[in-house]
Amino acid sequence: MTADSDGETPIHIDTSKASIARVYDAFLGGKDNYEVDREVFHRVREVTPEAAQLAWDNRQFLIRATRFIAAETGVTQFLDCGSGLPTAENTHQVAQRVAPEARVVYVDNDPVVLAHGRALLEENPQTHFSPADIFEPAQILQDEVVRSRLDFTEPIALFQMGTLHHYDGERPPQDIMREYIDALPSGSYVGISHFLDPETEEYSDLARRMEQTFLHSPMGTGVFRTRAEIEGMFPGLEFVDPGLVLCADWWPTGPRLKPLYPVQHCIAGAVARKP
Repeated sequence: MTADSDGETPIHIDTSKASIARVYDAFLGGKDNYEVDREVFHRVREVTPEAAQLAWDNRQFLIRATRFIAAETGVTQFLDCGSGLPTAENTHQVAQRVAPEARVVYVDNDPVVLAHGRALLEENPQTHFSPADIFEPAQILQDEVVRSRLDFTEPIALFQMGTLHHYDGERPPQDIMREYIDALPSGSYVGISHFLDPETEEYSDLARRMEQTFLHSPMGTGVFRTRAEIEGMFPGLEFVDPGLVLCADWWPTGPRLKPLYPVQHCIAGAVARKP
């Protein structure tokens, strides 16, 4: 048990099962994780020693996508689904550095994220948190925090960064994203990063071995989908150049001086605009 940011509300943390947020924290070298979470990381690292690069590429893609939207599009509202544990360069920090007026609503129902996230955001009046289920669009779109802090008559940036590959429900993730996108006003942007099966002889086997490792780990989720499957999560949207590419290839910060690790060919991302 731990306490919420108000110091009174108890939050139960199940340390017998790996948490997606805590596993990502372990991949990033953080300290807010338990042995069951580190076990997932160790198992994946047995498949590919550079496993941590999955999380780093995902985080760097989030940072670059946020900076682009805040600096170039005029959009100052962000709905970050599945925010994870606070780390360096969170969405609100990146966006508000460029546009101080930017408003960010994080959504995550992981107990550890709730405990840490709410405490982190207490000092930032432009940033808010909702403990809802990101795979239930109707719940999110009617959420009191989301509706009171974001203006759905103006463009919004919606992020699902490293989340949809952990969805294990019966409803196709493409349908989930369609419901979200239908509710967004024209001029909104959607950013998604997702584990990728490159469908190449060189890297597809690696993707599938990592997938099996994730699925049979204490976390139990982690699906590597094809390019076509991921593109289907952007229905009716116009891709921002360069489209759906490896996360490492989406507007990198400089010229590449060394080759990518094989694992870096197994996570892709894109940003797209609603006409």
